[in-house]
Amino acid sequence: MPFSQAIMDTALPTTSLGPKVTFTSVEELEAHLIAFHTQMMFTRGSGALYCKLLMSTLAGAALEWCVSLPDGHITTFNQFATLFRE
Repeated sequence: MPFSQAIMDTALPTTSLGPKVTFTSVEELEAHLIAFHTQMMFTRGSGALYCKLLMSTLAGAALEWCVSLPDGHITTFNQFATLFRE
């Protein structure tokens, strides 16, 4: 997985359903991040939680891109969001 061990060790809350957005196209990249942030501001979660939940919104080529990153490569949500925008 592309996340650091610290991110991988972060447990997902059992009470949260997570975001209800799915990334579908490169043209919607910034809109997706805005929708994600809007939904996540109610969770009070950590950056590690944000990483895991953002990954759960990816599908198709975006998910393939994410899992192709080197193991342990992503250490913060800001780094993940920056890579996602590139």
